[in-house]
Amino acid sequence: MKTKTVRYTLETLPPLTKARRAKLKALAARPDSAIDTSDIPEMTEEQWENARRGHFYRPRKRQITARLDADVLDWLKAQGKGYQSRINAILRREMLASMNAAK
Repeated sequence: MKTKTVRYTLETLPPLTKARRAKLKALAARPDSAIDTSDIPEMTEEQWENARRGHFYRPRKRQITARLDADVLDWLKAQGKGYQSRINAILRREMLASMNAAK
């Protein structure tokens, strides 16, 4: 039996019914103490020490047009595939250095 995958975007989501709105409102009003978290284990100190913030975060990419000196572009491309990612990494490094210097 074949199953059909249903996909929604923000533009194609079906409208909320009155019943769903009421249920969401009731859930939002529920105090945290009423939520049963007994099946979720507490994190240990060791787990917190090894935690990395934003590990799965990926900034949204935007396509742009940029003019680079020919020798700079040749140098980037000579290092192999992925020159656009290298440009982004170089710019990010400079951005973070500038932000840290401003602190």
